Amino acid sequence: MFRRTFWFTSGVAAGVWATTKVNRKLKQLTPENLAVTAANKALDAGHRIKDRAVGFALDVRDNMAQREEELGDALGLNASVDPELPAPRRYTAIENRSNPKSVDSDRTTYTYNRNEDH
Repeated sequence: MFRRTFWFTSGVAAGVWATTKVNRKLKQLTPENLAVTAANKALDAGHRIKDRAVGFALDVRDNMAQREEELGDALGLNASVDPELPAPRRYTAIENRSNPKSVDSDRTTYTYNRNEDH
């Protein structure tokens, strides 16, 4: 008699446990719950990507400033201004200093139209 009672209660307990597990899983698999879970995971992934992008941008900015300082030191741009040195000369990119002709006279003899040969 006790053996039958033991197995009966064991079966009932296993049935209740299995039913509870199945009902929990079914609630997790409803479309609303799946949508909420997906949205939460997407938000977490977005925050992780944003944090990594901000960290990367800050690293790039720091390294860029450091490299600019190194280049300025190498070129002597960061040195104090020496009054004995002449002022730097700046030419426009189009102007040709070796050719005494003006730029306007060159444009009248040659056109930059690439379609005229076709």
